[in-house]
Amino acid sequence: MNDYYVLFKSFFKIGIFTFGGGLTMLPMLESEIIHKQHWVTKEQLLDYYAMGQCTPGIIAINVATFIGYKQKKTRGAIASTLGMITPSILIILSIAIALESYMHLDIVQSAFAGIRVAVCALLFQSVLRLGKQGIKDTKGLIACLMCFILISFFHVSLIAIVISIILFAIILVKKERYHL
Repeated sequence: MNDYYVLFKSFFKIGIFTFGGGLTMLPMLESEIIHKQHWVTKEQLLDYYAMGQCTPGIIAINVATFIGYKQKKTRGAIASTLGMITPSILIILSIAIALESYMHLDIVQSAFAGIRVAVCALLFQSVLRLGKQGIKDTKGLIACLMCFILISFFHVSLIAIVISIILFAIILVKKERYHL
């Protein structure tokens, strides 16, 4: 039972401070899941994060579920998922109750502006870390830049890009393996 509590508590801590979506939680995941709990390696975390992006649902919950399942199978997945979603539910309920009464106040609007700035900084840090871990060579850099351009300027579907990159990687591996 203690193992499930540790999973719940770890993801509760991450969930309570994750503002702005999946990328902003990477530094917290790295600190708690890799360095403190030693449940996964950096490479495994990036793999779980990539799978979390490719599967339906919220990335943070998907990653929590994957890691919980790795640790304690179905019950671990449930404990970690509940740990991740409980803070959001509590925060949303609290905000919904209080926000309508106080949203017009300058201090509340300033607080939200500050949160937006912090989220941008966390996103930027996550992008840098992902780039350092994920881009290993010139081919990876070119693929990353191509994906960025296709997404940002041509609004190409993320699904199409993920499938294309997978096929591209398979072709490169086969070419290198068989010297084609």
